[in-house]
Amino acid sequence: MRNSANGPRTTDNGKVVNLALLGYGKMGKAIAQLAPQRGCAVKLTLDIDDNAKGQAITREKFAGIDVAIDFTTPDAVVENIHRLAELGVNLVVGTTGWNDRLDEVRAIVEKSGVGMVYAPNFSIGVQLFYRAARATAEAFAALPMYEPYITEAHHRAKKDAPSGTAKELERQVKPLFKSLEIPVSSVRGGFIPGTHELGFDSEADTIILRHTARGRQGFAEGALLAAKWVMGKKGLFAFADVLELTRKA
Repeated sequence: MRNSANGPRTTDNGKVVNLALLGYGKMGKAIAQLAPQRGCAVKLTLDIDDNAKGQAITREKFAGIDVAIDFTTPDAVVENIHRLAELGVNLVVGTTGWNDRLDEVRAIVEKSGVGMVYAPNFSIGVQLFYRAARATAEAFAALPMYEPYITEAHHRAKKDAPSGTAKELERQVKPLFKSLEIPVSSVRGGFIPGTHELGFDSEADTIILRHTARGRQGFAEGALLAAKWVMGKKGLFAFADVLELTRKA
């Protein structure tokens, strides 16, 4: 457990958002580094070893915390959500691999009256990539000579495959190709940055729409944006909804 003495800039309304970070790996550290520049103060960090079975999530430790950001593991995240909701702490969840328990999490959030934002990928660029993918898929859906496919590649330490982002990309475009199975392939190796492609292949040519992450800043930006947005709100929100509501505001 670590405490931060960073002096953050305030948000537009003069409020500093006090954060707790659950998971202090590369993603957690990227958020902590950017937070002071985005009107947030990291007051508490709990790494996985500090928080076995969520036991470090106590009322005493989370006093004064506005929002908790979770980038942990699929086997830890739901227990973390449950304990944070019991404390009335709003959440941003970037952990992937737990969507088969979404109904359970929805019930926890609704019962406790907290606010939670979740996404398989908090990169603002990826959210725009999804929109571009839907528009591209619409253009190709009426042309049966083109077959869609998805590929994704990540560094060797990434545990889930396909990635949550690839699964969401498939979910976004699948309704346009109801009679087709969209193949999804994954590569894990070395230090490959997160790369996702939606391709359309025909005998004549191949068209590829690609997103490549250069680092973790884009994910940190999105997580902090979500944390500021969800403060004081109630309900379960996808990050795409947050961006749409922010755009319309």
